[in-house]
Amino acid sequence: MRPSFRTACSLLFGLSLMLTVASLQAASPIFTPAAPSVAASSYFLMDFNSSRVLAEKDPDKRVAPASLTKIMTVYVVFRELKAGHLTLDEKVTISQNAWETGGSKMFVEVNKQVAVEDLLQGVVIQSGNDASVALAEHVAGSEQTFATMMNEQASRLGMANSHFENATGLPSPNHYSSARDLALLAQAVIKEFPEYYRWDSQKEFTFNGITQQNRNLLLWRDPSVDGLKTGFTDDAGYCMVASAKREDMRLISVVMGTASPNARSNESQSLLNYGFRFFETHRLYEGNKALSEARVRKGVTSKLPVGLAEDLYVTAPRKHFSELKAESQTDKAIVAPLNKGDTVGSLVVSLAGETVVSKPLVALEAIAEGGLFRRLYDAAIGLLEKE
Repeated sequence: MRPSFRTACSLLFGLSLMLTVASLQAASPIFTPAAPSVAASSYFLMDFNSSRVLAEKDPDKRVAPASLTKIMTVYVVFRELKAGHLTLDEKVTISQNAWETGGSKMFVEVNKQVAVEDLLQGVVIQSGNDASVALAEHVAGSEQTFATMMNEQASRLGMANSHFENATGLPSPNHYSSARDLALLAQAVIKEFPEYYRWDSQKEFTFNGITQQNRNLLLWRDPSVDGLKTGFTDDAGYCMVASAKREDMRLISVVMGTASPNARSNESQSLLNYGFRFFETHRLYEGNKALSEARVRKGVTSKLPVGLAEDLYVTAPRKHFSELKAESQTDKAIVAPLNKGDTVGSLVVSLAGETVVSKPLVALEAIAEGGLFRRLYDAAIGLLEKE
């Protein structure tokens, strides 16, 4: 019996797999210890590359984010820099309003001009509320308008439980975020702006003759930690977004509502250690690289390279990575014209019968519609295959 095209394509794809699939008889029982007890009102731990959630408690609970707000503040400014609307050496005139902002300070002075780069470091390293307001006013004209920009980005990133009313995180009735949302935001900052993320690991910054240390205590305790931000208000408690990279694996942790500066560091460290100890992440496939070849009907060519739109990273319990199983399926009838990026099938990676991740397979090339003879020929072949 002749195998169907779908079966043949699946077999061809299977031959191209880069991971070793162990037999069910060789697979060992999968056991992953529960996450440690974390003394926080909510928390969240995820892998940076695969986005797999490794531990969570009330991750969507809306809470006061305190100075974790400033991760969004600098993200908006980073996007303005990328768009060419700002430059790092551009001068910002400090307003009376910015200078008067309470809480942690960079100690800018009224009417003085300060470079955007210095203000960004004042926000990231020193958690300066005055610097945050100065940047917001410079970018948007007012902090209120800047908050609108913050909310636009929150919506774009899928931060469903966040709303910002200011650039600082100072208490405001309708200003909130969640542990999951802040992890998504941290992921975006690290992925999109690695050239600026380096400031998050800087232990101190001196401005106006005043040296202040980064409040992230893990920068001194754990060399794998390189960001991101701490926060505190009476409403929020002590909170922290942290990220660490060990070998090729990066994790992001968020703890909200802990009891002290030391507690937020300890709880963050506990989550990170748990993730690195019991899980591993690897890139299985490279994006925009052909993984198989599919048949196309009624096109200028009958062959279509198929692959993933972006790199595929998978996180699995340690010592079980070789037991992953990848299966692909392409659409039965792929008909031209096709645009590059059109979905033509799916790839499912599973472990012990449970789906770990599912991704669409896409066309890696555009294929135009063929001539009349090609269309008629393929139509006839299609009718014969149905019989």
